[in-house]
Amino acid sequence: MVTASLRIVTRASPLALWQAQFVRACLLQTHPGLTVTVKTVTTLADRFVDKPLIEMGGKGVFVKELEQALLHDEADLAVHSMKDVTVDLPPGLQIAAIMEREDPRDVLVSNRYACLDELPARARVGTSSLRRQCQLQAAQPALSLEDIRGNVNSRLQKLDDGNFDALILAAAGMKRLQQAHRISAYLDVTQMLPAIGQGALGIETRANDARVERLVVPLNHEPTGLCVAAERALSRKLYGGCHLPLAGYAHLSGARLSISALVGSVDGSRVVRDDISGYAHDAEQAEQLGCKLAAKLLAQGAGEILAQVMGSGDRSK
Repeated sequence: MVTASLRIVTRASPLALWQAQFVRACLLQTHPGLTVTVKTVTTLADRFVDKPLIEMGGKGVFVKELEQALLHDEADLAVHSMKDVTVDLPPGLQIAAIMEREDPRDVLVSNRYACLDELPARARVGTSSLRRQCQLQAAQPALSLEDIRGNVNSRLQKLDDGNFDALILAAAGMKRLQQAHRISAYLDVTQMLPAIGQGALGIETRANDARVERLVVPLNHEPTGLCVAAERALSRKLYGGCHLPLAGYAHLSGARLSISALVGSVDGSRVVRDDISGYAHDAEQAEQLGCKLAAKLLAQGAGEILAQVMGSGDRSK
């Protein structure tokens, strides 16, 4: 029996709280006698829900305050959706465990339409993701895509209020919040390639805290960890630290890891995609596959596309 305590820090949104409580329950089940408390903080992304993410510095705005709490020893671990975690962590922090992945797909949520093909021209579709905008515009350029921020429940309320004809959301969040009954259609990964790390929960800790790491490591799911390692290596090679139209998804079949990825312009006018597969017995091999796939995309012009999005010159080299 473990007689120790841990402090979890999390965002205050319903989904983030669910994730933190889920990790807490897993820790208590794994270590009988452990005490685990949950502390909430309000991040920059939560304070300015009407401001586009790219104007606030990209997806890192979801985790910055949580990481500060770890660095200042105000908490022992933070729970993140891995799609929100920047590819380069602050010095002194680490992802100590990645839990088994939930459904990685995106979904269509609509009160009127059963699938993407039913959406008429100029249908108002809400999404805050440049990745989703790129793929939607490439497939159905007549759609009217509009930015939407806020937690899942507030987005669903905007849909119910008639502000949108449909939303594109992550299946994992809908399922975790007991909203799967609202899903109109699941979008296959060949139809809508997911975000890097989508559906996976990561547990971030201080890199030098062996006590916390020892308690957290049993929650690590190695197959998911290998897939996410490959995806994050791909993202790092493609300068994916910002809010960019970049997608990547890896899956394992035995020891063989396959990754698909794409980079595109926001308006969908130019999209490059490719895939790769190989054996990945450890994280290093998985990361090598991710880097090789990134190199294939760069050779097809992905760097030029990303440079145009970021407005910072050619990064194709």
